[in-house]
Amino acid sequence: MALRLAKKKGQAQRVVKRIIPQKKKTVGGVTEKTVIPAPTGVYVEGIGRRKVATARVRLFSKAGDFTVNGILAKDYFASIAHAVKLFSLPLTVTGTDAAIAVSARVSGSGIRAQLDAVVHGLSRAIDKQNSEFHTLLKQAGLLTRDDRMKETRKIGMGGKARRSRQSPRR
Repeated sequence: MALRLAKKKGQAQRVVKRIIPQKKKTVGGVTEKTVIPAPTGVYVEGIGRRKVATARVRLFSKAGDFTVNGILAKDYFASIAHAVKLFSLPLTVTGTDAAIAVSARVSGSGIRAQLDAVVHGLSRAIDKQNSEFHTLLKQAGLLTRDDRMKETRKIGMGGKARRSRQSPRR
């Protein structure tokens, strides 16, 4: 409840504001979360990063699903075109996509940067599991971390990173 002055009367009026429930944001176009249990057993871990996104990718040696934060990867990255091809690229380059289960925990940044972080972490995990694939992954450019970040804002620049102040008119 808030108080507000009436324009003509000069008296305070009570204003009751109603809270309207908002819809929860969906992750990657998924409306209903179907949580898939993570595989258990021996795994190899790789950490991938892109912008502010960090992905911890676990690679299991048995057959299973590719999950990101407990959701199937194709559903999690549904808003990105050709996402299935992108996140399975390290597996197709090395030819190990047949009998592997992948579980990824990703946080930070946007959905596209999270996808790139998952690809980087998966490449590192495959490289750690079998060092023979190092040259294949390196040639495809999957082991290189993309270090481009958002430019930080400067003091006295008017709010943006590269914006300059307006010169005074004469």
